[in-house]
Amino acid sequence: MAARGVVWLKRDLRCRDHAALAAAAVADEALALFVIEPAWLASPECHPRHVAWTLAALAELRATLAARGLPLVVRVGDVPQVFDDLRRSFAFTHLFSHEETGPGWTWGRDRAVAAWCRERGVVWQELAQTGVVRRLRSRDGWAQRWQRRMDAPEVSVPARWRGAPLQADGLPTLRDLGLPQVDPPTAAGERAAWTTLDGFLAGRGRGYRRNLSSPLAAADGCSRLSEHLAFGTISMRSVHQAHDLRGFAGRLRWHCHFVQKLEDEPAIEHRNFARVCDGLRPGDGVAWNAEAQRRFDAWRDGRTGYPMVDACMRSLTATGWLNFRMRAMLVSFASYHLWLHWRPTGLHLARQFLDFEPGIHWSQMQMQSGTTGINTLRIYSPTKQALDHDPDGTFIRRWVPELDGVPAALVAEPWRMPAAMQGRAGCTIGRDYPAPIVVDRTAVKQAKDKLYALRASREARTEADAIQDRHGSRKSGLPPTTRPRTQARRATATPVQRALFEEVGS
Repeated sequence: MAARGVVWLKRDLRCRDHAALAAAAVADEALALFVIEPAWLASPECHPRHVAWTLAALAELRATLAARGLPLVVRVGDVPQVFDDLRRSFAFTHLFSHEETGPGWTWGRDRAVAAWCRERGVVWQELAQTGVVRRLRSRDGWAQRWQRRMDAPEVSVPARWRGAPLQADGLPTLRDLGLPQVDPPTAAGERAAWTTLDGFLAGRGRGYRRNLSSPLAAADGCSRLSEHLAFGTISMRSVHQAHDLRGFAGRLRWHCHFVQKLEDEPAIEHRNFARVCDGLRPGDGVAWNAEAQRRFDAWRDGRTGYPMVDACMRSLTATGWLNFRMRAMLVSFASYHLWLHWRPTGLHLARQFLDFEPGIHWSQMQMQSGTTGINTLRIYSPTKQALDHDPDGTFIRRWVPELDGVPAALVAEPWRMPAAMQGRAGCTIGRDYPAPIVVDRTAVKQAKDKLYALRASREARTEADAIQDRHGSRKSGLPPTTRPRTQARRATATPVQRALFEEVGS
């Protein structure tokens, strides 16, 4: 019996260093398949910008694979039903894909696919594409396993396949999918990924460490590979082996470190790492009331009265990208100043981040909200961030034009302007630009009092030890049973971890 293979593409939209494509070379006939799933389109994390980026990457990949003799079929529907329909014209016996660590709906989908394959006798082979380890029993030795994977040679993909006698489908449009139009992506696809990497290594990365934190300089000075890693238009191993920048490998490793958390405990997408934090904030066992909605709306719309927060949110909404420090500030402000639960704010940010990577995103949402139980509470002052990283107010004025006439010395704190100065600046606080939605010091003190009191409890300390043993890094090299218990409660948010949120994920 002839072996017929389907390469099921998901977040691996490339040809180079692609294990599933290489594995399909054993088939007598093969094709590639991408399924636009209604569950994805309807998921609360999905934005039309994500779909447009995917369609652009697929258009390029379809041409690349066609030149190698492999048709790329694109279908819309639930995956098991799409498989059934496809088998009527191509009775495939083998299915190849990468191991995906995604939102909850993908876990349910994969269980349904596994059952479908068992019932029909289709052999499904899932292959790793990052350093995330499936069915990991212990974090001990994980970093060494990651290093071995990244140092291994790239997988060689055939120059020619024995393609199935099936024509590649046309690609649907956003309108076909019932989605609103967005600006077409300018840097999607595998060629763009390599151009971005080459440009970073050739010059843009020279001021990398210096530019990381600035919302102005980071847009050009950071690698800008995060969306390419999220959609798989370049492999992490390729990036790891191409770069020569000091410290960058650590950022790639931390990418997988955070995704591993979701792989090991999928529930962290919905519930706190530290269950002692349950019921702290509205939306998490506490009613989501009118005040919580008012605060959320102001944060979402960039109308909090804190210029750096509002500029960052408006910039993100317009561009789909923001550097790490400003992302962390947005989450910190929502979680501590506004006392909002990380799940609704996280869903909004997931839709805005073009580089949304579920494992990084939900781990970081909790880390920046103080619900991991093991990380230092990092509460960012919006005013200090503005003074440190936008001292002239250039970024703020770009995105909050209401403040264009405000003197540079007060653009981070426009509420301090006397009434006469407000008139001269053409910006009356409370009319042209909102007054601060909360009082900074008061809100922060209330948040700290609640969280530090909670962390002092015996229950919290015991739970922190268990969380550290399951999810914590092994920087010391000692197994968890020999590390001091105090390490489980020590700050683990290193500069590398913090840089990760911007650099290689959402």
